[in-house]
Amino acid sequence: MQCSKCNEKAVYEVRYTGSNLCKIHFNQFVEKRVKKEIREQLKRTGRPIVISVAISGGKDSSVTLYLLNKIFGKDAKIKLFPFTVDEGISGYRDSGLARARELCNDLGLEHHVISFSDNYGKRLDEIVREDIRNTIPCSHCGPMRRNLMNKISRLNFSDYVALGINLDDYAQSILMNVVKGDIKRLARMAPHDFVRETLVPRILPLRKIPENEVMLYAVLNGIKFDSGWCPFYGRAQRNRFRQIIADLEEETPGTRHALVKFHDELKPILSDSVKHEELGKCFICGSPTSNKICAVCNDLSEMNYA
Repeated sequence: MQCSKCNEKAVYEVRYTGSNLCKIHFNQFVEKRVKKEIREQLKRTGRPIVISVAISGGKDSSVTLYLLNKIFGKDAKIKLFPFTVDEGISGYRDSGLARARELCNDLGLEHHVISFSDNYGKRLDEIVREDIRNTIPCSHCGPMRRNLMNKISRLNFSDYVALGINLDDYAQSILMNVVKGDIKRLARMAPHDFVRETLVPRILPLRKIPENEVMLYAVLNGIKFDSGWCPFYGRAQRNRFRQIIADLEEETPGTRHALVKFHDELKPILSDSVKHEELGKCFICGSPTSNKICAVCNDLSEMNYA
């Protein structure tokens, strides 16, 4: 199989465009789209910008940090602040932390950690084990992790926080919110093009890069990452939507991109209601929330931890 752009051997077939690409042209194909997303998502006004980068040690967040450093590493007006949220998951998080530290060290960046145990007094393992309601672990982890990502980003005076969300992840989230009829979540999905007080806007440099392309980019460029799966993965509701999107993409290449295009065109229509939604502070912890008590404190109180 020959590259569609040169005479070199192709390493990847792009089914949704009908082209084949060698290593050099594949890298350019990925990087060009990431740069375009960054230009559209980042508002540069000439002043210095701090971008926190949430890095789990997995392929998506590792490639996100690698590319941001490749693009902005020599830019004196852009500072990257990589961090990892340590949920406290035995047999899983330690290997991710090690990979995250190793990558940061290779890139000459200081790595930071913020943990569930330091902030909530419990590891996720303990929370799941002690939950007599048998709640899906992601229902605990998601709000808690997002809360800490915002907290550490604010403490570092970040203008943005970058997440390693790929095209498959993004398409799944869109479909999940549509199926649930959750208009507000659809409107609030990152990337955020407006700033809400006390919430650091999220950017998603990889949101139009398919998962398999992220994986190949990591392998071709020698980016080491943790390939382990969270032990609670099997109970996640997202798995159903992951399979639906995969099946649709197999039958009709380009489905994932079409879902993102649909959301991008719909989002401006939905955003006005969210832009004007007032945020207060949680009565217990002070985190931003539209209710008296934030989702995390409500969860902890139901578990009798707060």
